[in-house]
Amino acid sequence: MAAIQNSMKAVLRKHMKELMKTALSPETISKQSEAVTIKVLQHEAFRQAQRVSIYLSTSDELSTTELLREMFRLEKHVFVPSYQGTQMKMLRLKDMNEYEHLPLSKWNIKQPDFKDAREDALTNGHGIDLFIVPGVAFTRTGSRLGHGMGYYDKYLLQHAEKYPHKKTTIMALALNEQMVEDLPMDEQDVRLHYVMTEHA
Repeated sequence: MAAIQNSMKAVLRKHMKELMKTALSPETISKQSEAVTIKVLQHEAFRQAQRVSIYLSTSDELSTTELLREMFRLEKHVFVPSYQGTQMKMLRLKDMNEYEHLPLSKWNIKQPDFKDAREDALTNGHGIDLFIVPGVAFTRTGSRLGHGMGYYDKYLLQHAEKYPHKKTTIMALALNEQMVEDLPMDEQDVRLHYVMTEHA
């Protein structure tokens, strides 16, 4: 059963990535990004959160750059992913200047060096209040199809084990074209509390 689900996920992932590359202009992504950013800034889960984990977007994803800028302005504690092998950490960024000078990973994503002596959300004793996560496809009921490496599912599980009494919110930001009716979900796939799009 797991093999069938993995095969279905791989096919859907390939289809969605091709769709995103061909169907969306930079203008469309920019327009939707602006609308979603406004919604997130007004959302109660965002307003209440002091420590926020956010992905650093690539050109064919919904942009998180303006959200990042606002988070620094609001003096939130911002944590961003850093990848090495099969591991992912959430490391703290202090300001937009740090963001601008981050190196690019092999996937062309800005990220802090894995070995940087930055504050780490798993070891700082506080954890994360709100995770803003990326993905390839989503449903209105909180299912998520990731990029296939399982980084976020593993990390969210680690975070829950490290901070068992912490109430953490998980939110995805999606382009309208990334919304689907149904997705195959495994036991280890983490469900989202909110999926934010331009239209809903």
